[in-house]
Amino acid sequence: MMGLFAMSRLGVFRANPVGDRQLYHDQTFTVVKVVDGDTLDLNVADHKADREHTRVRLWGVDTPETKHTRYGEMYWGPQAAKFAREKTLHQQVRVVLEPDEKNRGKFGRLLAYIYLPNEKMLNEELIKLGHGYADPRFRHMLRKKFLQLQKEAQKEKRGLWKDVRPEQWPPWYSQRNRK
Repeated sequence: MMGLFAMSRLGVFRANPVGDRQLYHDQTFTVVKVVDGDTLDLNVADHKADREHTRVRLWGVDTPETKHTRYGEMYWGPQAAKFAREKTLHQQVRVVLEPDEKNRGKFGRLLAYIYLPNEKMLNEELIKLGHGYADPRFRHMLRKKFLQLQKEAQKEKRGLWKDVRPEQWPPWYSQRNRK
């Protein structure tokens, strides 16, 4: 029965299967896995990637890596992942997508803003508390707000901003900020 419900929700029985916006936007799902601070899996099959779960990459925030093939474990990566895990794992979260239809990143992950059960946005909380960097590399509707939240976190020396050194920054951030 659940299989039929899932297939119906994915649009299998329709002539035109539903798109990401129809399936995910403003919908609530359970987080079944936290990959790292800015990537998690939802308990809904991914109709585009043919996966059991939908992998979400948080819009506008980049947390330090925990097990990157090239960079390994980066400064503050475990703390960012732990924060995301504590806030989301096995919790119901609300998914919000950008108004335009560019809702997938280059690796096929769904790009989204995630609202926690308390209605705080995970993307914002990661930046505000210093668990990640505001990522301006890609246009999104909260770009300016996220950059302002990062400035405040830096000024207050929250999270990684307390002791991070320039050589510990992600390469993209380092290129933009070294003089």
